[in-house]
Amino acid sequence: MGGSQRIGVYPGTFDPITLGHLDIIRRGAHLVDRLVIGVTTNLSKEPMFTVAERLDMVRREVADLDGVTVVEFDSLLMDFAESQGATLILRGLRAVADFEYEYQMAGMNQQLNDDIETVFLMADVSLQPIASRLVKEIARYGGAIDKFVPPAVVADVANKLK
Repeated sequence: MGGSQRIGVYPGTFDPITLGHLDIIRRGAHLVDRLVIGVTTNLSKEPMFTVAERLDMVRREVADLDGVTVVEFDSLLMDFAESQGATLILRGLRAVADFEYEYQMAGMNQQLNDDIETVFLMADVSLQPIASRLVKEIARYGGAIDKFVPPAVVADVANKLK
């Protein structure tokens, strides 16, 4: 490998980005020379924010981190990882339910390209229950989401719901 950079990819919809995502991003950034955050559209999730809005949101929230870039992708994760020159895919795990899905995905991805390793980080215990889907649900019913997302995202969600 010599002087080559170790590049990791952290894919997600980030609709919206949460404190859990940011925890994984901060910790994952230490494992690689460059971390590419891939913002994708998962049509089955009916996003609250457009891809452009999510890209802006994620870029704003990671602006203070060195070696982290934010890119849109709309392809197979493995194709995206290859296009970025990545040797590592970063995934966060919250609970056992995540593990089963992620384990299956990692196995499929390994079949597609076994030169790219999937690395799982356990969510911080205090952040484990956070899911973007639940954050949106709480916000839609007028609940406070400031324990789950950065302050600017609280405002983004409030503006979206107006």
